[in-house]
Amino acid sequence: MSQADHKARAPHSVRCFILTVSDTRTLDTDTSGRAIADLLTAAGHEVAGRTLVKDDPELVRGTIERQLAHPDVQVIIMTGGTGITSRDSTYEAVSALLEKRIDGFGELFRMLSFEAIGPAAMMSRACAGLAAGRILVSLPGAEAAVRLAMERLLIPELGHLVQQATR
Repeated sequence: MSQADHKARAPHSVRCFILTVSDTRTLDTDTSGRAIADLLTAAGHEVAGRTLVKDDPELVRGTIERQLAHPDVQVIIMTGGTGITSRDSTYEAVSALLEKRIDGFGELFRMLSFEAIGPAAMMSRACAGLAAGRILVSLPGAEAAVRLAMERLLIPELGHLVQQATR
């Protein structure tokens, strides 16, 4: 079956949970989480929920595990905590849960980021993969990075990703 055939059979709308990881933001000041929600909704997808937790691996992991237990959540999109500072721990929390990695996501995101911001893109540990048959995506906390990933990578492939993850 061709890529076009796969995409034609993919769901047009998927249910996503948004998790912002930040020590400083609140839901009111979370422009990245809001951008994800707005972009998903504009593309016809459903936001099943949204929350914010401190950048603590146990809090991040626990929140992800609770969402994996919800049968109506197909995708979990996280923003924040993907850098290399001592407080950035989202990558460790997410990667420990992944059963299958989608290495191409991180590679493509860093390539697109390099075009936008230059060599600083190498410090992003954005990643994606599967856990419990669900898609997990971890994005940087910067709104511009979130918009880049959502518009250029995730929105165009979200239904296809879910379709393939559930086969």
